[in-house]
Amino acid sequence: MRFAVLCRSGPSLTGTTPLPGYLEIDFVEHCGGTKIDGDFVHSFVMTDIATGWTECLAMPFRSGAFVLEHIERVSAALPFPLRGLDCDNDSAFMNAAVFDFCKATGIELTRSRAYKKNDQAWVEQKNGAIVRHLVGYGRLRGLEATETLASLYQVSRLYINFFQPSFKLKSKTRHGARVTKRYEAPLTPLERVLRSASIPEATKGSLRARFRRLDPLDLLHRIREA
Repeated sequence: MRFAVLCRSGPSLTGTTPLPGYLEIDFVEHCGGTKIDGDFVHSFVMTDIATGWTECLAMPFRSGAFVLEHIERVSAALPFPLRGLDCDNDSAFMNAAVFDFCKATGIELTRSRAYKKNDQAWVEQKNGAIVRHLVGYGRLRGLEATETLASLYQVSRLYINFFQPSFKLKSKTRHGARVTKRYEAPLTPLERVLRSASIPEATKGSLRARFRRLDPLDLLHRIREA
């Protein structure tokens, strides 16, 4: 079956900040620095460009079937509709099953240019700041390691999205060889969601209520245990 997707060329889909719901997706390999075989755990990372909302999921090996399963799961859990996915050229993303799913559900599917890491700058930053920071670079393999990593992500997603602020680039200007970057005030993904005019008030009310029920110190304790 033949299929095609739009190849984009920048850190956002439109050149300006899109609505919440356009996510960059990527894999982080837990291979311990050596790829003797493909039998090692992968983290599947999804980051919303507009808000920084990030979901990490664990899979025992690289699989297009797992990708579809996780996309459907995250789509149901996001505080905004899933409008678009941007991926690299990995065959687990670039296949007829993913293309057909996106077409059937109205999700815009785009891909980055080959060898252009900056095309996926948002998710690449989270790969290091979240996955490598929490998990490190060791080799993980097997279902038990996958389940343990999934448990860690179930807890860490709450702390990261509700309590962990991050900077977002506002502008970048070049004067000869010198580049000046200006950043917006640091906000949590939750705060960016609550400031978005495209999010219904009912959804914002549910998020505020959940925020009040969470204890960041308890979440940090559970993250350390995991």
